[in-house]
Amino acid sequence: MRVIAGTSRGRRLTMFEGRDVRPTPDRVREALFSILQSKLGSFSGIKVLDLFAGSGALAIEALSRGAASACLVEKDRAAELVIRKNLSLCKLEEKTTLLIKDALHCLHKFTAGSFDLIFLDPPYSQGLAEQALLETESQGILSDDGIICAETGVKEVLPESVGNLQRIDQRRYGTIMINFYAHKPEGLK
Repeated sequence: MRVIAGTSRGRRLTMFEGRDVRPTPDRVREALFSILQSKLGSFSGIKVLDLFAGSGALAIEALSRGAASACLVEKDRAAELVIRKNLSLCKLEEKTTLLIKDALHCLHKFTAGSFDLIFLDPPYSQGLAEQALLETESQGILSDDGIICAETGVKEVLPESVGNLQRIDQRRYGTIMINFYAHKPEGLK
């Protein structure tokens, strides 16, 4: 797996060995970031939250493309070592905060509107994506113009809306489904 664009372009990221993980493939990440670029306009200066961070590849890609900062949340201690190695490889340690905690139980620590882009990439088919959407919305941590990007397996169906969040796009890539959420327009609340 490699960083696709930006200051760390082409860097090969460390992955888990001998573990049952499913990193987002390069081609899917490339499509995902192309969609995000068109929706956000630019990554310059945005604040990113990467829940269920795994190797940290999604946050690293956003930082490489100009994001101001990223908070990565991952409860697995083995993943912590991989994330730290990848951040060091890309020289991004100063722009990041790494929390080794359960993603669903740390969101109350953030203030309202803290993040412009939130990645949710939990283990598939455990209902964690929907739970994370609910908790993220209830804590109000997405900025007014922010986007949540939730990755699931195609068999895991996420709701059209969650509280004040509305699905604005959905894309399928083989067995992967990516859902994009934003705040509902004022008139639809």
